[in-house]
Amino acid sequence: MSRSVFITGVAGFIGSAVARRLLEHGDRVAGVDNLDPFYDPAFKRDNLRWLEQAGGVDFHEGDIRDEAGMRRWVGEAGAAHVIHMAALAGVRPSIADPVRYADVNVRGTEIVFQAAREAGVHRVVLASSSSVYGNNEKVPFSEDDPVDLPISPYAATKRANEIQAACFHHLTGIHVPCLRFFTVYGPRQRPEMAIRLFSGQIWRGEPVRIFGDGSMRRDFTYIDDIVDGVLAALDKAEGCRIYNLGEATTLDLLELVDALETALGKQAVRAHAEVPAGDVRITFADISRAQAELGYAPSIPPSEGLRRFADWFLREAPEGPRQGG
Repeated sequence: MSRSVFITGVAGFIGSAVARRLLEHGDRVAGVDNLDPFYDPAFKRDNLRWLEQAGGVDFHEGDIRDEAGMRRWVGEAGAAHVIHMAALAGVRPSIADPVRYADVNVRGTEIVFQAAREAGVHRVVLASSSSVYGNNEKVPFSEDDPVDLPISPYAATKRANEIQAACFHHLTGIHVPCLRFFTVYGPRQRPEMAIRLFSGQIWRGEPVRIFGDGSMRRDFTYIDDIVDGVLAALDKAEGCRIYNLGEATTLDLLELVDALETALGKQAVRAHAEVPAGDVRITFADISRAQAELGYAPSIPPSEGLRRFADWFLREAPEGPRQGG
């Protein structure tokens, strides 16, 4: 049976991947994206063309802070579910512009919630982030760990979103699963994120900046596994529950660069730099709750995921060899 789903941030990396999977399943998808120039909007327009290949979405170019627009777009979609992906992303940029991050990510989320309530949706799937854990000393990170010490404005807004979700569920009864994503990568990844950024630098022979001694570790999660988790939450999550969606394994920066060299068939020029403010030492997901309650079962380890990413990069990425980069 087909679903009707409204996605905010539908032209972004994760939003478009979720929309594509829904379209391939025969679901009806509408969505909004303001094509924010945080990175070149051409990447998002390319994602929309990619979605057209699978039937396309009912797309609205607009801002989640547009209250009248959000009420109209969600209402006209007749959606039973909302997947809220739209946000200003990035830890480091949030330190430079915390007021805008709070406005978009916190006020915008409240507007999304109220539009969903007025439209009578059954479930709002909320995209959160592993950044809420800050420099948590205990690893792997569990959903029950304290998260009251964020170290960037972006992380603070994502924790605020989870608290908003709890209040919204309490007042409306609408289900709001909150999904903490752990460093998502794969084909069509945002251009400023490490794996794609490093790949372009390696390919062009430019220095790859390795922060500190390269021992920072991340739980890199392949996009297909994340999409599986989002759709599982869409189908199964009840109440207002928080779920880690990660790969439950980690690589440090040096291991990541080594793996990209192998996948791309080219040596990196390495340069060390100071660790930026707001960057955490490690992310590492305890996924036992998502496994038990959602049936989440990530199956693409970094060795395979990086190979798939490199295949895409070498074949299709605008900065890759086939496109003249």
